[in-house]
Amino acid sequence: MTQTAAIETPREAPKEASAPVVAQHAATLKALPFSDTRDFDEAARGFLGTVENARIASAQGRVVWSLEPYAFLSSEQSPPTVDPSLWRQSRLNMHHGLFEVVPGVYQVRGLDIANMTLIEGDSGVIVVDTLTSIEGARAAMELYFKHRGLRPVAAVIFTHTHTDHWGGARGVLAEDVLASGSVPIIAPNLFMEHAVSENIIAGPAMLRRAQYQFGPLLAKGPRGQIDCGLGKSMAAGSVALLRPSNLIMATGDRRTIDGVEFEFQMAPNSEAPAEMHFFIPRYKVLNLAENCTHNFHNLLPFRGADVRDSLAWSKYLGEALQLWGGKADAMCGQHHWPVWGQERIDTMIRQQRDLYKFAHDQTIRLMNHGLTATEIAETIKLPASLDGAWHARGYYGHIRHNVKAIYQKYLGWYDANPVNLDPLPPVEAGRKYVEYMGGADAILARAAKDFAKGEFRFVAQALSHLVFADPDNQSARALLADTFEQLGYAAESATWRNAYLFGAQELRQGMPKVPPRAPMPRETLAALRSEQLWDVLGVRLNGPKAEGKHIVLNWNFTDTGETFVLTLENSALTYVAGAQAAVADAGFALPRGVLDEVIAKLTSFPEAVTAGKIKVSGNPMRLAELMGLMDEFPRMFEIVEPKRTPAS
Repeated sequence: MTQTAAIETPREAPKEASAPVVAQHAATLKALPFSDTRDFDEAARGFLGTVENARIASAQGRVVWSLEPYAFLSSEQSPPTVDPSLWRQSRLNMHHGLFEVVPGVYQVRGLDIANMTLIEGDSGVIVVDTLTSIEGARAAMELYFKHRGLRPVAAVIFTHTHTDHWGGARGVLAEDVLASGSVPIIAPNLFMEHAVSENIIAGPAMLRRAQYQFGPLLAKGPRGQIDCGLGKSMAAGSVALLRPSNLIMATGDRRTIDGVEFEFQMAPNSEAPAEMHFFIPRYKVLNLAENCTHNFHNLLPFRGADVRDSLAWSKYLGEALQLWGGKADAMCGQHHWPVWGQERIDTMIRQQRDLYKFAHDQTIRLMNHGLTATEIAETIKLPASLDGAWHARGYYGHIRHNVKAIYQKYLGWYDANPVNLDPLPPVEAGRKYVEYMGGADAILARAAKDFAKGEFRFVAQALSHLVFADPDNQSARALLADTFEQLGYAAESATWRNAYLFGAQELRQGMPKVPPRAPMPRETLAALRSEQLWDVLGVRLNGPKAEGKHIVLNWNFTDTGETFVLTLENSALTYVAGAQAAVADAGFALPRGVLDEVIAKLTSFPEAVTAGKIKVSGNPMRLAELMGLMDEFPRMFEIVEPKRTPAS
């Protein structure tokens, strides 16, 4: 590839790996212990059967999950366009089906990014985590029943608040069982609060950013998406949130579920804001949820989240060792494959404990020496004992961005240099950078030379300024896409690779065309507390449009007995629970379930009023006026180029 071709001809097809990237991969092959194949043995251990190609379809025939597009991973040798270490992890994540952990404990792996763990009790089966989709959960249960016989579900346990661990619950519990409430749904304390805040309130932005993290819209292949570290990608099926009926409140809590004793450990603010571990003495099986997986996890995922507490995470793993060290014959998590043997289990927990502690302590040490987040990322190196442990590699999280998360947790986004206190936004800054650097042609010429030398990180920075200054400059877009692509090929972290390659794709092809955002499912709405519904509504209020408006609405939910006053003033929407305003613009008496149906667009407010489901007092047009002030969030928005339609 000549320099001029990279500049002058926009290319849409993925390119070959450059010489600097190939050289980096060769060094990786020499540096890491590829002769250690224990993970491959353990990932295959206990296999009982599977679904062909792990293919799962909806009732309408739409494929929501399949590993068939990843058949290229059958080759043991990594191609030049993939980091060899990441290729190894991606091949390990291809194992799929039902596996026996120990007699009585089973896992369905590879039918989703997450695992379903099935624990046999005296009369039924206890289901731990229900995958992302309802369709996937049903397929997992059918696979289990096929090999272990039909058993009633005795309980459902959610280990933590992320969607891939609870989204498929309706595929595990039949409608009549769910309606009866006879099967307990067990989760850590504050599960609902965090499941909502992490996945619903900021959901629109997170879902768009998650496209960069997981790469679902990239082509599958050696020059495209191959994995996301924890597994392949997110399932594309139906999701619904069920409210837990039973909360675990404290470490040391012991529960007997269908005759099986569980010992629980709380681990809040670790991988999830609400998360827990457990040990099963009957089976000598330890489950550390998502806190001890076969990679260095994320302390701040690209999709966005609360910054995770690396110090607390390390302490929970240390506490797990104190509680159960030397007691477990097998350890399984809710991603990846189990490990067996007390010594191997304890070694892995110790190394994972020290991985998060090292990252925390050394970040803080360098921070207190005055280094900024980017300087720390450039300086810090894992000790050899951790760097050479496969399960400590940064396939999902990475030391270079996890240290920035730790810095952010303690000191925030500002590095104390006043130049970064109030910088120009990307478009305005881009125009000035282009002007200072002598214009577009000068930038492109310099960038092409540095690209040829493999200086991709700075080339990306320089060209990004040009794209934000002039998003229609096809030469700039093409060369920046080529640069992102090489950075993706070089990345050991699957999430870094996905982000770079998806950025390259959008520069070449524009944002993908996707269907409009579907309404929130009624089942999910029903799981929310009424206060959470008002919180979701509040973040949709367009403040500038609401300037100077004052609206007071009384709400009375006749089925739950709840009352609320909803008030718009000062361009903010607030509510008071357990009250009614003496003077209100309007009042509404209705079952809470009817409001859920309206929000889910199963009916309209006027239709429900006409049907007698809602009683209205005062001026109902004031509600219409309030709803007219609400934003509809776009499913897609620009990331690697300027916003074409800025939000107001």
